[in-house]
Amino acid sequence: MTEQIDIRRKRLLYIATYRGFKEADLLIGGFAKAKIPTMSVDELDQFEALLEQNDRALYAWATDDVAAPPELQGSVLDQLRQFDISPFK
Repeated sequence: MTEQIDIRRKRLLYIATYRGFKEADLLIGGFAKAKIPTMSVDELDQFEALLEQNDRALYAWATDDVAAPPELQGSVLDQLRQFDISPFK
């Protein structure tokens, strides 16, 4: 089971790091690098659901420019909104 979780974490980290535009790569990828290693299975589920969304929409939700749909709101999106990207620049 641990091996499957490790593979999932690596896959999500890759997807988060290569979003399609630099700002999203830095914010979402930086968040993933910092948080994925300690995320619970529920948090990984939430993060994966966010990563399945359009790059621009996810970035707008993460920067709190636009409200995310209710079904995507949760603790992971809250953490992403509060994430300090400065150490990852």
